Amino acid sequence: MSEQIKSIDFVEELESTGHDLNDPDPWLAMYLDRSIRMDDAAKAALLISMRSRSRQFFLPLIRPFLWIFAHLVTLFRITVPKSLTSSKVLHRSIYFGLKNFVTPEANFIILRHFHIGSELLAFIASNIPQADMKLSPLRPESLEDLLDDVFLKHDLNLFNFVINLNTDMRNKGIDISSPEKLDFDAVTDGPFPIKPFPKRWTNFIDVQSAIEIYTPLYQLFLSDRDFWRAANSLQLDETIGLYVSRILGESQYLGLINNKHPLVPLPTISAGFRLLLHGLAAESLHSVLREKKRLA
Repeated sequence: MSEQIKSIDFVEELESTGHDLNDPDPWLAMYLDRSIRMDDAAKAALLISMRSRSRQFFLPLIRPFLWIFAHLVTLFRITVPKSLTSSKVLHRSIYFGLKNFVTPEANFIILRHFHIGSELLAFIASNIPQADMKLSPLRPESLEDLLDDVFLKHDLNLFNFVINLNTDMRNKGIDISSPEKLDFDAVTDGPFPIKPFPKRWTNFIDVQSAIEIYTPLYQLFLSDRDFWRAANSLQLDETIGLYVSRILGESQYLGLINNKHPLVPLPTISAGFRLLLHGLAAESLHSVLREKKRLA
């Protein structure tokens, strides 16, 4: 029987870390620091994952093999860009790996990301009242919900949102600006409805290792075009950040974004690490909106 881990356990685990003046814990320092806005449970989960032995020892060991595998898959996709692809196999592989080998804190961060992405797009759409947008929010509550092609749909939602929003604004001759009254209805002020995760002895892989492992699998089971779109969707972080900044009438939050200019695509070989930065930027931006909602 596996133990069930809730998000509150991450906060309790990190906050219980003792403080030795002669040996201060760097992870506790980063958790207590409030210069970067982030949900407490998500921040605790991320830092527990970052300080794990998996990230410290397992990730450096597997990185050379992942690098070789990624380049072999690239050569394979150059030869057969569309053949032998299956989103179903991809999502079943990811689900199996997350359920059996990835830590609860890593799974928590991954599932949160889909809720946050959906709310960021909904916030933008609801604060451009002249624009007519149809959204397809993703709200996975458990790992089983990921089987419905959620990773692929996440990328499609983002590109379709940018295309549909800008087409509609161009046709109507409007632009993004700060409304008289901000609408925060799309932003959740509290925990998302995410179910507890199992914790077996096999669930040891941290979030960064998990992302770097499934990135070449993403490339293997998707067509070259689908993978290229997924990898370069990360650079839309800056685009979404600009949209939100124009709505808020403030630009300082763009400093939280590391995936930069979407007009100059970066090599896909670095997609794993950039995906982790993408998640951090989304968490920070969502936390900013949540704080502003409380002040509204």
